[in-house]
Amino acid sequence: MSTLPGNHRFLYLAAKPDGGRTFGVVRARDGRHLAEQLRRDRLVPLKTWSVPAWAPGSELKVNLKDQCEVHTQLAQLLNRAVPLVEALEVVSSAVGKAARPKIERMREMVAAGSGFADSAKAVDIFDPVTIAVYRAAERTGDLGGAAKQLATTARRQLAIAGKAGTLLIYPSIVMSISVLVSIFMITVILPQVGKAIEGAGAKLPTFTKVLMEIGLFLRGNVLWALLVVAVAITAAVFARRHITAVINSFSRVVPLLREVVMAQEAARFFTVMAAMTRSGITLADALGVAVGVLGHPRLRSQLTSLRTRLIEGGVLRQLIDSVDALPLATRRLLIAAERSGDLESAFETLAGDLAEELDRRSTRLLAALEPALIIFMFLMIGTLLLAIMIPLIKLSSAGVG
Repeated sequence: MSTLPGNHRFLYLAAKPDGGRTFGVVRARDGRHLAEQLRRDRLVPLKTWSVPAWAPGSELKVNLKDQCEVHTQLAQLLNRAVPLVEALEVVSSAVGKAARPKIERMREMVAAGSGFADSAKAVDIFDPVTIAVYRAAERTGDLGGAAKQLATTARRQLAIAGKAGTLLIYPSIVMSISVLVSIFMITVILPQVGKAIEGAGAKLPTFTKVLMEIGLFLRGNVLWALLVVAVAITAAVFARRHITAVINSFSRVVPLLREVVMAQEAARFFTVMAAMTRSGITLADALGVAVGVLGHPRLRSQLTSLRTRLIEGGVLRQLIDSVDALPLATRRLLIAAERSGDLESAFETLAGDLAEELDRRSTRLLAALEPALIIFMFLMIGTLLLAIMIPLIKLSSAGVG
């Protein structure tokens, strides 16, 4: 296992200044470094445990919000002629606990003579795209300009991630409420109503009987039911990559959703291309790195082919026209920009336009989801209500009771 700071995770129990106790997780080189970090936060370590490498989240990266803060602070400080080592010291105080040890180690490495991009790669704080941009900026002597562009890129990516989160949160809340209400009805209400109807001498429909038996079984085996749920959640955590892959494949073929996914992928791609080309990276090299951020198989395959044929001497405007995964208007804009020699501005414009397009399509998708979720709730809860109401209506019409 690497001994670089931030590659070991520790679970700790520590005493707070007011005498209370707190739990937490932090990255550190070793136990001594962990104790130093806790002391900076005015905490006294009582017990610490090393988190196994196989545990979920043990390879947690610095989140995008902290990365955005790093770029923003560096842009402000470096463009005001603050030395890089001092700028990194300020940055370490502005980021979260997960990123702080990495920034401190970067500062130590830069102070010892290492390059900024090499230090960032060593502590594994940024993705390869960001490191490539900073490496190019070091060659041109414009780290501050690169940091400013990357801060803009990170803010756009946060906005894109926020849209994706919104699309997931709303259906998740509605579905969770529906499931909880259904469980309550099938385990509490339905058995009580069913027994009352049977006590009145009426015969329950087969469907109602089946649901009532399921509810009684769940009530009598609560611990086993909870154990099954816990096992399912644990399996989902460990199989999350496969589950995510299936969900992504599904999202690329569903109407409305596939348009949102394509807008999201294209916005991410052009945002990265804008950041890299403005840092002086050649178009072929920028494509080689930017294609790596794409998850859409068709778009990724076509852009990879474009790069290969461009390196072999192909004409860019003809190659762009062959990428039919992108909208026609996008291809025409890129071709016009290539003719005028202004691809950098085109990438920047497309990144902004596609971010707005993603916002519009996300709003439409949410509007379309609302009736679909209402239908879902009716199918779940309405079915249970019918299982209760049908025998009651029959009992009433028969004059029983």
